[in-house]
This record gives sequence, structure tokens and C-alpha cells, in this order.
Amino acid sequence: MTSKELAPLQDTLDSILNRLENLESHAGLQPPVRSKSNTSSGGGPSSDEAGMATPAIEAYQNHMTQAAIPFIEACDALGGLKDTGSQIRTIWVAIQSIIELASKCKKPSDTQSALGTHLKPIQDAIAKTRSARLDRKYDWHIKAIMELLPCASWVVMSTPPAPSSFIKDTIGSSDFWSNKIRKEYKGKDEKHVTFCNTLKTLIIELSAYVKEYHLSGLMWNPRGIPVEQYELSPEISATNLPSPSSSRKAATRPAPGNVMRELASRRTAEGNSAASGLRSVSREQQTWRKEYKGASNETPVVAATVKPSQIKAAQKTFNGKKPQSHAPVCMFKEPSKWVVEYQTQNSNPNGVCVIEAKSTKEQVYIYKCENATIHVKGKVNSIIMDSCTKNNLIFESAISSCEVVNCKKLQIQCTGVCPTFAIDKTDGYLVFLSKEALSISSFVTTKSSEMNVSWVDEESGEQHERPIPEQFVHRLVNGALTSEVSDIYH
Repeated sequence: MTSKELAPLQDTLDSILNRLENLESHAGLQPPVRSKSNTSSGGGPSSDEAGMATPAIEAYQNHMTQAAIPFIEACDALGGLKDTGSQIRTIWVAIQSIIELASKCKKPSDTQSALGTHLKPIQDAIAKTRSARLDRKYDWHIKAIMELLPCASWVVMSTPPAPSSFIKDTIGSSDFWSNKIRKEYKGKDEKHVTFCNTLKTLIIELSAYVKEYHLSGLMWNPRGIPVEQYELSPEISATNLPSPSSSRKAATRPAPGNVMRELASRRTAEGNSAASGLRSVSREQQTWRKEYKGASNETPVVAATVKPSQIKAAQKTFNGKKPQSHAPVCMFKEPSKWVVEYQTQNSNPNGVCVIEAKSTKEQVYIYKCENATIHVKGKVNSIIMDSCTKNNLIFESAISSCEVVNCKKLQIQCTGVCPTFAIDKTDGYLVFLSKEALSISSFVTTKSSEMNVSWVDEESGEQHERPIPEQFVHRLVNGALTSEVSDIYH
């Protein structure tokens, strides 16, 4: 065919490619190299294209300014952490270089091997942080940071688990050490408290960024160049990360997707729900979740001729019970009882249900909460958790007891004192005790399994964890029944 005959076909092809490029730009992918006009003599992208920042890169730069730099400043403010802040800076800059690489390259068969040279700065910085010789005063700080640093491995992860979930899961482990720092320095030196707060914010913001732009793992350009042909842009270097002194002044526009989170936070600050006016939707009704089962889970549309008894029968499940949904509850009932019910990880803006106790006579009753974090501030009389699953409970002190019944997979942290922990018909129980609670706390267990207690050795600073015995040996001795802990616990 002649060039004139091919011209209409070329125009059509160009039109299709332009539409694909528009779609990819919205998805955060770098437009592919076009041989007709967008390539240089060396076959690489033109200078204009090389300078283009995808939405994913812009959002990451925004994340560094708003979350990484404040944490680096907090590290630098504590002179005892020495070069820790600069190591964090190196890691976060290296991650940006990998994100830019992925926006211009197609996914390799072996991601970790292909990114080897780009991962080395991250690995070296982590090694230097781990081997740093610091004053014992900063043991908890460095342990909290070491719980943070595995987050950097999200660039080589793919589902399952989702990278964003993996990142967010480090909050609990880093908070374990941060809470000790807060308790030690609260009201004495706020720089240490700022360190803890900015560390947690960094994890939360990184998880939000990855969830929005790299939900299934690092987003590659399916029409990009091979990784071997990629050369790192000179603009990506440690010197280009905004300096601590200028980060506060940098004018940044919200990254795509951050606008909705900002609106939600503003509404919450004003006392209004960000979801006001919206219909409550259960997990089974959200089409993107694995729990969604299609039309079989939804109430069928019934014609007007159907009898009410038939509608009632159609709504019943296989066990004869009508499915119910409950709104989360957190309220104080006079004269002295807090009622917390049906809380989940999405029930509160920050993922934490906070109870502010004002009297030692108050009791806290927690019922049928799932995947929730509940923080009880102040000293209370007692706490009861009933029929809860995968919950985190943090409380200061309880005068009487902390009791759990019919629960599964709980983690409880006592930052003050509690004389008695009662565990009844519960599977999966881990309690973290404070230094003050070690000598006075006792455990009463009934029909429970997988129970553990954890504490920190004040002399060595090491974390210890021991199982609470659930197997005993009983013998008849001189007409009396004696009981001993099984040898498996010795």
C-alpha cells in the first residue's frame, strides 16, 4: 500500500493512541514514548516528557512535604538520634525514584531483581539506622523507627496482602514503643511527643497514598520501556527533597484524592459527619469487597401482589433469623456507665473510639465490636468486653478489673494498673502490662485458649512474652485433689 493509502489508517491509530494517553494520564501512568515526534535521537523520551510528573509522583511529593519532612524535623530536633533523620530522608527519596521509574517502565518479570540497584540506598539506610550506636535514652525511639522501616518494602509487594494494609499494620507495633515515650516525656519534653505523633502520621499518610495510587502493588506503565533502558532522572536526589526550613513555606496543592480526606476532616472538626445524609451500607453491600455476593445478598423487589407473609419469609436466612444491621454506639448513661457497641475500624474518623472518663466510679461496657480500636482515657472502675472480635483496647487504669467474655483475638494494653484480668470463653488474648501493673496484676481464666501476657524488662529493655497456662495436671493425694501446671509451660 502507498503512503497516501495508509494515511487514513495512521490518523485513526494516532487518534486511538491519544485517547489511551488521556486515560493513562488520569490513571497516573506516564504516557508512552511515541516514535513519531516524542523521541530523541537516542530513542529515549524527550526533555519535555522526561520532566512531566504523573499524578502519582505529584501526590508522593506532597506526601513527603506534609508527612516525611515533619518527621525528619522531629528526629533532627532530638540530638541523640544523630543521623537518623538523614537516613529517613534517603529512604523516602529512593522510594520516589522507584515510583518515577515505574511510571516510565513496564513491569519486569522479577521486580526485586530489576530494582536491585534502586533498592540498595534503602537497604543501606536501614542497616545504618539499625547499627547506630545511640544513648540508651533513645532505645524506645529507635525501636519505634525500626517498626516503621519495613513500610519501605511496599514497592516490591503485590497482593495479598495489599501494600496499604501491610503499611497500616505497623501502626500497632510502632505505637507500642511510642506510647512508652509519650508516657515518659509527656509534660516534660514535648519534642519527644512530637516525634511519636509525626511518626504515626507518616505511616497513616503513606498507607493512604499507596491505597489510592498503588492498591495492588507498585503501578507500572504497561506500554513503557524496559527497566534496563531507564536512566534515573537527575531531578530525583536527596538535595531536591524540600529542606526542613522550607517545607513549612512550600505552597503545595492537594494531591488527587486528598481533597476528599481534607473535606472529611473539616466536617469532622466542625462537628458534622462527613457521611451525613448518606445511606448506611454494610460490607456485604459494597461491590468492591470480597464479601459481596451479588443479587443473592440483596432484598428482592417484590410485586405489590405478594403477601406480607411471603415477604417476611423471603427476608429470612437459612437459620430462620432476619438479617440485621446496627449503628455503632458510644454513649454515657447516667449515673456511671459507658456503653460502646458495634464499633468497627471505620466507625470513627481516625479509626479510634475514644472514651474520656471523668470519675473513678464509671464503668465501661464494650459489646459486639469488630476490628475496632478503643481507647479509654482516665481511671475507671471496671471494663467489660463482651462478644468482640479482633479488637484493640488501650486503657490507663481500672480499680476493679478488666474482664473479657466470649471474645476472639483481642489485644489489650494497660498503661497504668489493673489488679485483675478475667478471661472467660475467649480464644486469642494478648495483654501488654506496664511496669506498675507487673507486681499487682492477676489473671483468672475459664474455658479460654491462646492467652499471652507481654511486658518489658526494665533492666535490659527487652520485650518478654509468656503464655498463660490452659492445661493442668490433676492428682488425688491423700483424698484431696491437687492441680499443677502442665510441664509444657516449664
